[in-house]
This record gives sequence, C-alpha cells and structure tokens, in this order.
Amino acid sequence: MSERVSFHDLSKLDAAGRDALMRRTEADLEPYLETVRPIVERVRREGDAALVHYARELDKAELRADQLRATAADFARARAELEPEVTEAIAYAVSNIRQVHEAQKPKAFWLDEVRPGVFAGERTVPIPSVACYVPRGKGAFPSVTMMTTVPAMVAGVKRAIIVTPPGPGGAFDAATLVAAETVGVTEVYRVGGAQAVAAVAYGTETLPKVAKIVGPGSPWVVAAKRLLADRIDTGLPAGPSESIVLADGTADGRMAALDLIIESEHGPDSSAYLVTDSAEVAEAAMAALPGYWAMLGEQRAGFSKAVLCGPRGGIVLAPDFDAAVAFVNDYAPEHLEILSAEPLAHLGRIENAAEVLLGPHTPITLGNFVIGVNCVLPTSGAARTWSALSVHDFQKRISVAHVTAKGYPDLAKQAHALAAYEGFDGHALAVSKLRDDLLGRAPPKKPLIH
Repeated sequence: MSERVSFHDLSKLDAAGRDALMRRTEADLEPYLETVRPIVERVRREGDAALVHYARELDKAELRADQLRATAADFARARAELEPEVTEAIAYAVSNIRQVHEAQKPKAFWLDEVRPGVFAGERTVPIPSVACYVPRGKGAFPSVTMMTTVPAMVAGVKRAIIVTPPGPGGAFDAATLVAAETVGVTEVYRVGGAQAVAAVAYGTETLPKVAKIVGPGSPWVVAAKRLLADRIDTGLPAGPSESIVLADGTADGRMAALDLIIESEHGPDSSAYLVTDSAEVAEAAMAALPGYWAMLGEQRAGFSKAVLCGPRGGIVLAPDFDAAVAFVNDYAPEHLEILSAEPLAHLGRIENAAEVLLGPHTPITLGNFVIGVNCVLPTSGAARTWSALSVHDFQKRISVAHVTAKGYPDLAKQAHALAAYEGFDGHALAVSKLRDDLLGRAPPKKPLIH
C-alpha cells in the first residue's frame, strides 16, 4: 500500500476533478442494493430462521433464535467484565448527552391567538417505537449506543431497542450492554447488517416491528434502508464516516494531521480531508502523518492510510481561504473541525456541515464521545438539508387549532373565497350560510378557550 498522502491543489483542478473529491463510498449504491435485496426478502419470508442463517454466514456466529435477545445474565456478565474506567466514562458521557438533549425538548403543547378568537399551535408527542442501530464490524461502538438511545429516552419513546451485529463467537459487546443499561434500554438484539434493518421493518418472531430505525452503518445497511424506506422511517442518512479539518494559516499543521487521523481510522470506506489555504500547514501535516501512523495499531493505521492516500482523502490546498470555505460548503461534511487562532470568526461562513467543532481544544474525538452533542450525523452531502440526530428525530408534531364563535365569521368568508376559486364545492359549502344556520340552531357551547 502506498503511504504517499493524496495532495489536491484546487487551483489546478477542473470541474470534474473537483467533483471527484466530493464523491463518497455510497455514491453508487447499485452494487450494494443487488446484494442486499435477497437478504431483505429472506428475512421477510423466514423471520428468525433467516437471522440465524445470516449470523452464521455473514457474522460467523453460531446462534439460536432464543439467543438473539440479550438476557439478564448477558447484562450482568457485561457489567462484571467491563473495566471500571470505561463504566465511569459511559456514565460521564450519558450525563452530558442527556443534558444537551434535554435542552432540545420543545414545548409539549402551545397555542397562540393568531387573530381574535382564532387559535393555532402544536402538540408534540413521541414516536411509538425505534430501533437504534449500533455498528460492530470495524470495532465496538458504545458511543453510538448512547448517542441514539439517550435522545430517544429523553423524547419519551415508549419502546426503544438496539440492534447490533454479534462479535467474535457471537458475543455481545460488553460496553454496548452497559451503555444501554445506563440509559435505560433493556431490549438489545445481536442482529446486524441489512438483515437487522429488514427484521425491524417487518418484524420477526423475536424482533419487534418498529416505526423508525436510526444510527450509522455500512453501505449494505444504507442500501437496506433505501430498499425498505416504504416500510419503516429510516431517519437521517448516516453512512461511512467523513470529516474535514479546515485550517487557516494560524493553525499548527501537526495538529491538523493528528485530527485528520480521527475519522480516517474508521475504515477504508471513510473520507477525510485537511482543507487549508496555507502551504506551510499542508506541508507540516503531510510530514507529520507517517509518524502518527507508526503510533497506531496495524489495522487502524491501515485504514487511515487507505483513506488519506486514496481518492477520498488527503490534503486539499486552496488558493485562498474563501475557496477553502467554498469547498467545505460544497462538500457538506459530517464532521467539520476548524483549526484557527480565531475559529469563531469563521463559523458564520459555514452553511453546510452536520457539526462544527471549534478550535484546537475541540478535536472530533471529544464530540464523538463526551461533549454531549450528537455524533450520529448525516453523511454523503446530506448535511445540506439534514441535521444531527436529536430529540426531534424521536418526536412528531400534531397541529392543533380552535376557532371560537367570535373568530369564525371572518375566517369563513376568506376560506369560502379560496375554496370557490379552487373549485372545491364541498369546502365552500361547509363554510357557507348553511353552516351559519346550523350554528344558529345549535345550542350555544362554551368555547374551549376564552
């Protein structure tokens, strides 16, 4: 494998070359869709039997159907196995995540008087059920467990479950179970990949059918969500990890390189760029990377090299900082870290990013684990229209209106004119003199609101 970091000079790239830098792993899902389609269909037909089959075939885990759900003994074993410092870190992170997401909660009910006697507003209620997908293939992710389940519980979801691929020998990840228990989620299933998405979309003998699935996953998971989007709410598009470190001339290139490694070590399907208008920062970063790789384990170093030396990563040198910011906004990254002596001065120029982490004391690592902001974020450019996972993803709003006798006549007049123009005779009839006559004959009723 080449260890030459990819270098892209924006001033020398044509439109096609620039567009190539924007491309993510799942840009073309067609090959994954073809692989996933028979898996989804088999789960629909066979339920638990299909899940057991794919656990053996794809995860190399020999499981029975009655072993798919974590038991009280599994949770107890996880608590006993997990190192105390990890248990403490989980409790610390859950506390911060809960505090941030409690602050996101909207009013449960509001009603404003928009005109005399005319009231309109909303009632906010939780969705009934959700599956939180926790990846496993390239590591264990109790962080994703916390980031998905905490906002669900804060939102008041009545049934939140976790689906996560089995680990070596079919084992549950201990930290994932401890994190789930800390948050208050007791249903955890060792089912992953496209088969997990299908299982919660259709329901099986063991796994419930739920209203929504959230959480990041591989291109196969993303493909399954796309296939099943008419059966289950698939939430924000969260695929392989991606990041941009945006650095101006005041940044330390060695630190930029250090933080460039963070998301690039997730896997070869990730994307990670350092974007800067400073040749000195770019050169320092490039020089520092080999030394940092030498400090990583073989697998993580290999993943990072594959990304940063490949077509979806490396260093992007912009002719000026305006061009650097324009590249960021076009890319719409999942994670954006701004390294600058004055990072807040740049924040107002960022329009498209799922999260922005400001300054040298706010590396992506902290956002991923313990600050409390959510690290389940839209990928593949979806940050142009999607936001980070939040309490709002687990709630829905019901419009509420009440018109009093005082407010009705003026509204009826205006609505009648519009209904008649659009040719809806029934609409017009419902607010015509016929209603006035019926209201006049009806016994007077006390309005809901005075």
